[in-house]
Amino acid sequence: MFVLVTYDVNTETPEGRRRLYKVARICKNYGTRVQNSVFECVVDSVALLEMKKKIKDVISPECDSVRYYNLGNEGRKRVEHVGAKPAFNVEDVLVF
Repeated sequence: MFVLVTYDVNTETPEGRRRLYKVARICKNYGTRVQNSVFECVVDSVALLEMKKKIKDVISPECDSVRYYNLGNEGRKRVEHVGAKPAFNVEDVLVF
């Protein structure tokens, strides 16, 4: 399934900056960064639950927030991109 993950982590303290880094690292393991705090992920239900647990264990719910938009299996077709960063299919193979 195609899931959009967005997060807002309070970075006013050194601990907050560490949480931000950790959340970004977790998201990178499951998807592709498309904006600073936005990731497009193609995951199955098990991987999604795993990612949610890891993020929940890192954030501080009193001052941080995370949103998961489950766009389903056809979700990629619903994405329209305009602007600077070129759009690419997150399901394609990337070669570095």
